[in-house]
Amino acid sequence: MARRPLPRILSNGSDRIARSRELARAAAGGATDVLHPLITITRGLRRLAAAGRRTWADTPKDRRGPLLFLVASVILVVALVPYGPLLAAITLMAASAWKGREGTPTAPPGPDPARTKRLRALYEALVPYFSAAEDPDPLYAHGGDLTRAFSSCEFDDTGRVSRLVIRYPAYFTDSEPASRAKIEQLLHAKSGRGREYHFAWDEEGNELTVTVLPPLPTDIAAQHFVTAPGETVLGFTDATGVQRTLPLTHGEEQRDVPPVLWRTGPRCSEPHLLIAGTPGSGTTTLVRSIALQALQYGDILIIEGADTGEYAFLTGRDGVLAVESGLAGASASLEWANHETERRLIAANRARQAGHPPPDDVRRPLWILLDRPTVLGQLAAADGRADPQALLQVPLRHGRAANVTVVVAEQSDALDGLPDVVLQHTRARVVLGPATPEELEAVLGAPPHTTPVKDVPPGRGYARLGSGPVHRLQVPAAPDPHDETADEQHRQAVLALLPRRSEPVASSTPNASGAPVDHDKPAARGAPVESVPTEALAVEG
Repeated sequence: MARRPLPRILSNGSDRIARSRELARAAAGGATDVLHPLITITRGLRRLAAAGRRTWADTPKDRRGPLLFLVASVILVVALVPYGPLLAAITLMAASAWKGREGTPTAPPGPDPARTKRLRALYEALVPYFSAAEDPDPLYAHGGDLTRAFSSCEFDDTGRVSRLVIRYPAYFTDSEPASRAKIEQLLHAKSGRGREYHFAWDEEGNELTVTVLPPLPTDIAAQHFVTAPGETVLGFTDATGVQRTLPLTHGEEQRDVPPVLWRTGPRCSEPHLLIAGTPGSGTTTLVRSIALQALQYGDILIIEGADTGEYAFLTGRDGVLAVESGLAGASASLEWANHETERRLIAANRARQAGHPPPDDVRRPLWILLDRPTVLGQLAAADGRADPQALLQVPLRHGRAANVTVVVAEQSDALDGLPDVVLQHTRARVVLGPATPEELEAVLGAPPHTTPVKDVPPGRGYARLGSGPVHRLQVPAAPDPHDETADEQHRQAVLALLPRRSEPVASSTPNASGAPVDHDKPAARGAPVESVPTEALAVEG
């Protein structure tokens, strides 16, 4: 049977289609050449807008107001200047054309064998934890694809991983702390020890972001921090953990550093603080830093159990009620603090019943700072006396209502010597010095989201305020100004914060009731005795 000829439209249609494509390409090329300046300017405007959005997102919230004011001022000046809008439009077009130019395309570099080897080692190590035999399409398998498991990866100058985004299967038990701890310990060991890693678990997206944290600054000296009354700076942390920064001075330089703020007072949630650490970790330095900040708005009473003279420079200063290191003096001071708390409660209650605000001596904060009080407890037990730490029960239980704050600093191996009332009411916690994750969780109540390291500088640790997150912490340098081995600049910074010395007074002065007042007791260095109600004196005495 003879073949029938194909229709003409099908026999020569391919030539017409090819000519149509060539005409379309030519027209598109001509339009691109004509509209190339407009395309370049549009691309540049888009890039400038993206850069502006990134700048706005990276700007802290407390600095966005001044930034908006500056931009509005510039726009107003440009609008008022002759030919200002025209010059601004020309400048914007020129900047957009420069920003939108196409750079020379460069070929992407090939994979580094050393980096690929590191990623392969991490991948193979995660296979036993992120794989299951019944998984039909396993994300992790020996010899599997790295690009499916690691969606993003960055390296530092030494070739070690600095940031890694890990995808894991949905059936992994990421809600269990034990499962998380195994993965974090493995990544810490395989990515390189001696560095601190932050682990951000995204349970909804089944992703784990591992980031190497930079070291916290250790050269920040004690200074007048820009804080409100009732706010105390415990130290400084990472920018990702808090939403506020403080302007600090370092020599002639100024910089903004994110702080760890502890709020005290009648409306605070955690009125008392417990500091734990190893010898030489900086617990005494933190207590000194808190004392220097407390003296700006209140009075302090210092009990030093170790009797090392670390607080002798505060003796006789305005606002310092007493600096005691002996057993008898510490017991007397704490007994006075007990009665003072009761007096404040009675005065505040009577003022509220009468419809008046609390008296000034009640609103003025009172700080009780104890450094290694378990030593005094051991001395009292050896001497057959009562433990002076038992006198902290009233200030700890009713300190928030009486505006009394208690700070206890003790070594980590002596925390068992603290009474239960101290451990129950000091829910703001700080741990300084090297510690294992288990030790940190035992004191703070929750494990940190970073990996602790063995070698840390003095004043380095972790802080947790109540049920909040665990923050990395670096305590500001506040050495004993009498210590000649300390840094001279830091010593001078502490001396600049000290209040003036109190004027000497007579050893015995009659009060309004005719009874002599012993000025060697803490009450004599506090508020005037005439301001204490008679009923309150009956409570004290």
